[in-house]
Amino acid sequence: MFRNLLIADSGKGHVEEMVRMLRDLPSFQQARLNILHVVTEQAGEDFQDHWQRAAGLVAGAIQRLGLNPGDVNAIIRQGDAKQTVLQVADELDADLIVMGSRGLGRLQSILSNSSSQYVFQLATRPMLLVRDDLYVRHVNRLLVTIDGTGVGEDALRIACELVREIPGGTLAGIHITRQDITPSRGGKSPADEVLEKAVQRARSFGVELKGIHRSGDIGRGVCEAAKEFNIDLLVIASQDRRPLVAKGLVDIDRLLGSSVSDYIRVHAPAPVLLVREPEGRR
Repeated sequence: MFRNLLIADSGKGHVEEMVRMLRDLPSFQQARLNILHVVTEQAGEDFQDHWQRAAGLVAGAIQRLGLNPGDVNAIIRQGDAKQTVLQVADELDADLIVMGSRGLGRLQSILSNSSSQYVFQLATRPMLLVRDDLYVRHVNRLLVTIDGTGVGEDALRIACELVREIPGGTLAGIHITRQDITPSRGGKSPADEVLEKAVQRARSFGVELKGIHRSGDIGRGVCEAAKEFNIDLLVIASQDRRPLVAKGLVDIDRLLGSSVSDYIRVHAPAPVLLVREPEGRR
């Protein structure tokens, strides 16, 4: 599943608790861990002090995680945090980025130069976002968004592979339509068919999926369901519809908080695992 993790650790938030819980899962115990701390470009004359502090933060994270320093790739870089995380993820060919977030929305992200917001929308690989204001519980109950697309299938597969390793773990899948659609003569609506296909797909992975259909605003509906079912981890799929010439540019719609994934990033009551459409499929 995930064999090469990039952990962007700022020394704050609940990222380390999340990583500790993931390492309880068999597939993560063999994963390569890369812990990154970025020293600001504005360090100036205090660069050496900043670098030593960064080294201390990384060493502290390794100790708190109970890891052997020789088994961890500790990385300290100087630069712009958001660009550096993306660059290092590409260099390492990381298959999962784990990062903390203050949960800022809309213009706040621009004004505060939010690193997690930029990485969340520009990363081309899965990203696990852990908000600083969320208490990270044991991961038992998962919710995955079901949309019937190829990237949605990837999100469902990853969710199944995760829950399959959790003793007593449960998985629910939510499909939200903008409005209710009248069932056909057979008594099934398009939403019913999408969810039934997802249930069968989950069973092929040995997992029972509880299908949920709601109508209305997608972002709000997903967050409300996550709260209703007391979800520990939310897995969502996001397609990047920007043209190839704009893949490296910030999507202003997402910065303004008008995308579904960005709304969920800010308002979800649980950590969010974002599965982005692979480059080769675009």
